[in-house]
Amino acid sequence: MSNHVYKQIELVGSSTKSTDDAISQAIERASETLRNLDWFEVTEVRGHIKDGKVAHWQVGLKIGMRLEGNS
Repeated sequence: MSNHVYKQIELVGSSTKSTDDAISQAIERASETLRNLDWFEVTEVRGHIKDGKVAHWQVGLKIGMRLEGNS
């Protein structure tokens, strides 16, 4: 079994639909420019209220990406 080293970044995804969609949007966008995405952790959930209703969900994420080694 190999040992792995990870780099961790923080992102905030947003969606007018749901928290799950906000998470998916953040991960899909990150995967367009980053490699070896392995895991995510939800760190916060918040939203924007407009006219007494939820207008946007905002979800803070930590995303871990495995660093490539010389092995």
